[in-house]
Amino acid sequence: MKDKDELKGSNSLFLIPLSFVCLIWFIYWVEINFGLNFNKYGVYPRTLKGSVGILFSPFIHSDTSHLFNNSIPLFVLSSILFFFYNKVAYRVLIYGGLLTGLLTWLIAREAHHIGASGVVYLLFSFTFFSGIIKKHFRLIAVSLVIIFLYGSMVWYVLPIKEGMSWEGHLSGFLIGSFFSFLYRKEGIVKENFEFSKTEFDEMFDEEGNYLAPEIINEEELESLKQINYKYIYIEEE
Repeated sequence: MKDKDELKGSNSLFLIPLSFVCLIWFIYWVEINFGLNFNKYGVYPRTLKGSVGILFSPFIHSDTSHLFNNSIPLFVLSSILFFFYNKVAYRVLIYGGLLTGLLTWLIAREAHHIGASGVVYLLFSFTFFSGIIKKHFRLIAVSLVIIFLYGSMVWYVLPIKEGMSWEGHLSGFLIGSFFSFLYRKEGIVKENFEFSKTEFDEMFDEEGNYLAPEIINEEELESLKQINYKYIYIEEE
């Protein structure tokens, strides 16, 4: 079946998520061990110099707590992305990450915005809304798991905590929801069901009345009525 093929994932299932997490930890280690501060390479809104953060900001973190809080959801959500949405995973991660940074650059307050949380919100939004839009039972189940694990994240797209780049969160959330709509017809999609006529259909009229010339007993008649139709499993590409 097609959905089983889609759910095979790819060789990047854990490689890319793990590499991403290891890279941001390595960059933080370099900062600490060599006494460096990369915050100036974060997104600084509406300045040419600050636009470099569109590319670099997801790899820069202010402290260990900030780094740790982003690492686990980043690994979990990107693994889900590459397993359930492997056909569009690279596009969502790369283009979505860049657009998240760009939108943050456009709308954020004048400060350096750093951290992978924008990408985390991108992945959260994309994987959640994709399952709802596609209406595939496995993907809906994934969406429910995601909202159970990370549903409280939604509050942080609002300015409710001082010193937090809620603009980056909001940007990732909006871009992720946009990509979920954009790629709604790629990969696994809604399962449709159609009724297919069987040999029993000819034995009943449109109102369900029995038309066959002979019947052994009422019990057999009821049995035939109950299996008048069967489901045919059809999936759209």
